[in-house]
Formats: sequence, C-alpha cells, structure tokens
Amino acid sequence: MEMAVAKKVGFVSLGCPKALVDSERILTQIRAEGYEVAVNYEDAEVVVVNTCGFITPAIEESLSAIGEALERTGKVIVTGCLGERPETIQARHPNVLSVTGAGDIAGVMNALHEVIPPDANPFTQLLPTGIKLTPKHYAYVKIAEGCNHTCSFCIIPKLRGLQVSRDAGEILYESYRLVSSGTKELLIISQDSSAYGVDIRHQTSEYQGQAVVAHLVDLCQKLGELGVWVRLHYVYPYPHIENIVKLMAQGKILPYLDVPLQHASPNILRAMRRPGAGKQLETIMRWREICPDIVLRSTFIVGFPGETEQDFQMLLDFLVSARLDRVGCFTYSEVEGADANTLANPVPEEIKLERQARLMAVQQQISLEKNEAKIGKILECIVDEYNDDEDDLAGTKLIGRSQGDAPGIDGSVMIAAGELVGQIKIGDLIQVRIEDADEYDLYGEAVSIVDWQPNVIRMPTMTV
Repeated sequence: MEMAVAKKVGFVSLGCPKALVDSERILTQIRAEGYEVAVNYEDAEVVVVNTCGFITPAIEESLSAIGEALERTGKVIVTGCLGERPETIQARHPNVLSVTGAGDIAGVMNALHEVIPPDANPFTQLLPTGIKLTPKHYAYVKIAEGCNHTCSFCIIPKLRGLQVSRDAGEILYESYRLVSSGTKELLIISQDSSAYGVDIRHQTSEYQGQAVVAHLVDLCQKLGELGVWVRLHYVYPYPHIENIVKLMAQGKILPYLDVPLQHASPNILRAMRRPGAGKQLETIMRWREICPDIVLRSTFIVGFPGETEQDFQMLLDFLVSARLDRVGCFTYSEVEGADANTLANPVPEEIKLERQARLMAVQQQISLEKNEAKIGKILECIVDEYNDDEDDLAGTKLIGRSQGDAPGIDGSVMIAAGELVGQIKIGDLIQVRIEDADEYDLYGEAVSIVDWQPNVIRMPTMTV
C-alpha cells in the first residue's frame, strides 16, 4: 500500500503574545487536519503569515515577511491584525492568495483547503494535544479578545473588535491541561486583563463541578490553586486590582504586575484618553503597602502630540517617585486610523529620541539600584536555556528568570550551576544565590533544585 505524502505548510508568526496564541491555535488546526508544518521555505507548498498591524514598524515588518514568503514560495495566505486592512496588504502584494483577520482560524483553513486540499484519510487527522510555540515550561493563556477602550493612539478595537471574554471554566480547564503536561508558568494575557468578564456580565461557568465567576479576582484565586507561577500582563489600575495584590501577598500568584501606564502628565493622559490620570502614584504606593515585594513593569510613550518639556518632566518625576522595576519606552509613532494623528503640535523626531534617551537613563539607574539590592539574596528562578561555551562542561552555565522577570521583555538571571552541574534541566525551578547585578540582569549560583509538585494530576507528555 502506497503511503500518502504529507502536505507541508510553512508558518510565520509575528507580533505580540496575543498573536502568538492565535498562531498556536491555527497551527493546531493545521496539524489536526493532517498537514505537516514545514521547517523551511524549500519544503513548504504554501506559507501562512500571521501579521501584526499595530504600529508602523510592525506593519513594515509584516509586509516584508509576506514579500519574502512570496519570493521563496509564490503561495502565501495572510492572517492576523494587518489582515483587518486587506487593502494595505494587497497594495504591496497583490498576489497573496487570501487575507483574513485576527484569530480567523476558519478563514485560514478555507484558504488552505483551496490550495492543498486535506487528506481524506481520517487516520491522518488525529492530534492528541495542541501545538505550543513557547517552551514546554511556560505558556500564554489568553482570557479575552478585543478591547473596549478608545485610546487615541491605538486602533486595536478596530482591528480586533470590542472585548469578548472567555468563560472562566474554559480558561481554567485549559490551564489545568497545560500544568498537567508540565507547564510551570502561566502568563495571563488579553488587551485589558483587568476588565475580564465585564462584557459577559461576570457570568458563571462550570469548572470541576463548581460554578466559577468570570472575574479576574475569582480567576486568579482558582489559577493560584494549581501550584504554578501565574503572571499577569496588561493590567489596568482599576480598584479591584487591590484584591489581586492581596492574592500576591498571600503567595497565591506571582507578585508581578504588567501595567501599561503610558504617561504621567494629566494633560497627555487626557489627550491619550487613558484612565487614572493623577492617581497612578497613589495606586502604586497602596499596592506596595499590601505586597512589599511586588514587581511592577510598565511602558511609556514619549513625544506624544502636544507633549511639552513640562509634561515630560512630570513623567521623569513620576519615575523617580514610583521606582518601577521594569520599564519600556517608545517614541510616539502614528498609526493609520488612530485619532491621535489629527492632534496639534506634533513633537519633532529628534526631540522624541532625546526624551526617550533621558527617560531610559533615569530608569536604568533605578533598575540598577533595585537589582543591586538583590545581591546576597536567594531567589527562586526558572531555567530557560543553557548558556555553555564550547569549552564548558555541559550544563555549567544557565539562563533563567526570577519571579520578577517575564520572558522576552524583562531581564535574565545568569546562573552558574556550581555543584549542581549536569543535574539541572531546562524548565527546572531552582534556588539561586545572587552575587552580582547590572541594570537589566542578575548573576548568581544555583543552590538547590526545587521539588515541583503541582496540584494537578500529571499526564504523560505526548509529542507530535
């Protein structure tokens, strides 16, 4: 009997962790229907490109990726945020086979069926587990799609629509499955995690025979019972976040909050149409009273239209007072379709860059002081990769993260395995004695391996 040759699909994933989750779902469906995922262009019969369309540099990156895939294979299906603006894609690349929007798995699969129909043999359409694009030991869990805010610099509601929350039971069952298969860190994401459940009136759903409420506090309470690291991203400083911080103080979830504050000047925050103007510092101080060990990350935009030197100085003063642990800073960039494009008094590019450099210089000193305060302490870390040189004994050097470091955006812990050389694996939780620090990273030596015992029934890992 002649064996069927698997049909191979290339895949390019761009953008934020929320887009990464979409890519995982599309890839899972691709594999579920019997296709193989090609590891290079040469093997691919068609390429799917999951695009980002948030800011101009991301749009250009997406268009370049589409162009490269077309040049290498000639057959490209486009999906993702930029797919919500097909005219932008088709103006540059009129030969793409199909353009679908963010999270449109059915649209991608329909386009794929047109190019290379799936194998009709049902035995090729069996997939026991979903595909992950992250390492085994951590995973992103998306709790909602879309956004209800009308920030003047952002077009996410136009790209992804208004907020649509998932049932709490569905999220918890997904998280349970991930932990049972070895995931040790759950990264909770959405456009506005604080508003989770508002659109569905915080309805209840079933989880392990109990009714669970679609509210971030209730969700975090249940996630904290799984016995893994639970890290929150994209959290607006609403009043009920205090109850989340209390869970952190109790050790239920990681004492870490990713809060996109964007600015500190009330004038600029109003122009941005951001909530919480004038109350940010008060909120942060209250959180620290509840949980002194909390690590706070935020992002800021400098050079927003109308930003004066006085506005910018207010932002610098805020940073000095707030002493945030992790900070990202972007210069304002026009986004096609954003209301901020029509605002008066644009800031010249050279001033944007100068302000960005000044802000980061202030923050680097704060981050250095914060990191140096950890010298001599023993921190629990998760191991992400090996860092051996050619002449090193295997497993001598490791790269990990503390509980205060999210993958891809925060710092790392450079670890010497010491007496545990050869015993530590990627994904292990270990205790590390911190011996040195710089503005971004910590340096230390492994002390012990943590005996990880999650509160789930462990399942055997199956590979596909």
